[in-house]
Amino acid sequence: MMESHQFLVALCCCSSLFILASSLSCPPSPAGHTFSVGGSGGWSLQPCDGLNRWAQGLRFHVNDTLVFKYKEGEDSVLLVEKWDYYHCVKTRPIQTLITTSPGNSSTLFTLTRSGQFYFISGHADNCAKGQRLSVVVMSPDHHYPNPPLPHVVVPSSAPSPARIPPSVNVPSPSAPPSGSPSPAPAQKAKSGAVAVGGGSSAALGLAVVAGLAVLLLF
Repeated sequence: MMESHQFLVALCCCSSLFILASSLSCPPSPAGHTFSVGGSGGWSLQPCDGLNRWAQGLRFHVNDTLVFKYKEGEDSVLLVEKWDYYHCVKTRPIQTLITTSPGNSSTLFTLTRSGQFYFISGHADNCAKGQRLSVVVMSPDHHYPNPPLPHVVVPSSAPSPARIPPSVNVPSPSAPPSGSPSPAPAQKAKSGAVAVGGGSSAALGLAVVAGLAVLLLF
C-alpha cells in the first residue's frame, strides 16, 4: 500500500510539471481588436462599394472581432466561399451569422485564422447591389517592411592633379679643354718605329729581287 501511494504521488507531480511546462511553452494568444463593420453606416447597402473601401483602410489580425450592426429582421450576414461571394450565391453558406441575443441587432464574428474571409448580405438582392465584404487577415509572423532610406547623392571628389616629378638639372657634356695634353713622347716614338720598320722591309725586298735579276742575266 505504501509503494502504491508513493507511485500515485509521483505520478501527480509529473503531471503537474508537464502541465506547467506546456503552459509556459505555449503562451496565450493576445486579445484582438474589435471592428464595427462599415463604420458609422454599419452593415448596410452603401454606395460605391463602401464596405470594402472601409476594410481596405484597416489591418486585420488573428483573434480580431468583426461586429455587424443592422436592423433586426431586415438583414442577415452569410459567410461564403469566394465563388459564391462574387456571384452572390446565398443557398450554400459556410455559416449563417446569428445575433448575439434576441432583440439585439449585432452579429459578432471572430477571425480565427489568417487568410481571406467573404461575407454577403442574405437579404433580397442586397448582395447584387454591393452589400458584401472581403476581409484579409494577416498571418501572425507577418512583418511590415521598413520604409526605404532616402536616396542621397554623394558628389564625387575631384581627381587630384598628377604629381610632376621635380626636374633634375643634368650637366651637358663639356668640350674638352683646348689645352689638353698631347700624346706622350713614348707613344710617338713607338708609332715612328713602326713606320721605319715597314720601310726597311720594302727596301730589303727590292734588293733581293734585283739580285735575282742580275744572276739571271749572267
